[in-house]
Amino acid sequence: MKLPFSNKSIPGLIGIDISSSAVKMIELDQDESHRYKIAHYAIESLPRDAVVDGNIIQLDIVIDAVRRGLRRIGSRTKLAALAMPSAAVITKKILAPAELGEDDLEIQVETEATQYIPFPLDEINLDFQIIGPSAGNPDELEILIAASRKEKIEDRVAIAEGAGIRPTIMDVEQYALQASCSEIRKAWSKEVTAETIALVDIGATLSHLIVLHKDEIVYTREQAFGGDLLTQEIASRYEMSLEEAELAKKHNDLPSDYDIEIFEPFRETLVQEILRLLQFFYSSTHFNKVDHIILAGGGCLLQDLSKKVMEATGVITELANPFTLMTTGPKIKASQFQQDAPMLLVACGLALRKFHP
Repeated sequence: MKLPFSNKSIPGLIGIDISSSAVKMIELDQDESHRYKIAHYAIESLPRDAVVDGNIIQLDIVIDAVRRGLRRIGSRTKLAALAMPSAAVITKKILAPAELGEDDLEIQVETEATQYIPFPLDEINLDFQIIGPSAGNPDELEILIAASRKEKIEDRVAIAEGAGIRPTIMDVEQYALQASCSEIRKAWSKEVTAETIALVDIGATLSHLIVLHKDEIVYTREQAFGGDLLTQEIASRYEMSLEEAELAKKHNDLPSDYDIEIFEPFRETLVQEILRLLQFFYSSTHFNKVDHIILAGGGCLLQDLSKKVMEATGVITELANPFTLMTTGPKIKASQFQQDAPMLLVACGLALRKFHP
């Protein structure tokens, strides 16, 4: 299996995002007007420690979650696109002579890869994508190399196959997020001229910053901070198990002092963590501002978080929704989907590979 690029057309495809807290899947189609249509989607929770830092720890449990999701969506599609965590993939842009044929280009890529990848080639899956002519020299091609350890990829392949679905694409999470971000931009009015966009994906254990300038990724960084810390605070304060605390958080079934004593301090800490991520970006690059902030992931659903981030940064901030211009199938409950949309960016980006293989 190639990582992460495939050039074959795909008749049907389900995007499957395996995160530390849930399996999220979505299938997109097109309506009569050739607009994207949300055909099916599902989110299946995972127990703690099933997936840790992107590593599959309890394979059978994750397979069961994927099976449940597939049963729920009821799709006839048996092809899937999955993604590797960005931290598990080494990417590098290289230059190669434009006149090279396909075979010679593959040899060139392998030769270059040995310089940048600290593993033997027989232990990795390697692929490349031609980006286009080099900006500095039209006689050279700019090429993106991507590589990951075989065992990491094989775990995700085993999950898909164990659930009865065939993985046809293995992508990288940051590129799936980039594709979803492009859909978000399409919904903006022509007056919005944001060139530099900060996408902050707040997961259960990690927050991931991706900065795009003119639709190209120029910076990425992960921070060990996520929604699980709020769950741990609740469990400690009210002497609950982590499972009980998670349920209480989801159903807003907590004592009267929760908002002032736990929720508001946590939200303020999260805002400060986002500011830290942005400061790392500014100090590591020639950029000194972003024009727009998009919040994604389950952690962004905290009440008024986007408002607080906007107040702290002075930058327009919104919750991620790449589905604004899409139509919905008859099985989609609009109100619930609207709430779930910020958690579906990776799955959406993967599902879009059906149209942009």
